[in-house]
Amino acid sequence: MKIAVKVKPNSRQERVDVVGKNEFILHVKSPPKEGRANQAAIELLSEYFSVPKSNISLVRGLKSKNKVFEIL
Repeated sequence: MKIAVKVKPNSRQERVDVVGKNEFILHVKSPPKEGRANQAAIELLSEYFSVPKSNISLVRGLKSKNKVFEIL
């Protein structure tokens, strides 16, 4: 399953907001440096969907706030 995600780094709390079917906004505490926000987004998605982190991969948007993740 592929999902569209908008990541908001440097947030006060980590949470997942559902925008639509397969569209989410992720608020992560990590800064957008050296892939820390991407890693935090993967961890947050793994908790939300109850899947291992190894089953989540970043398909598009490595350096963008708008990303596409694939969840196996």
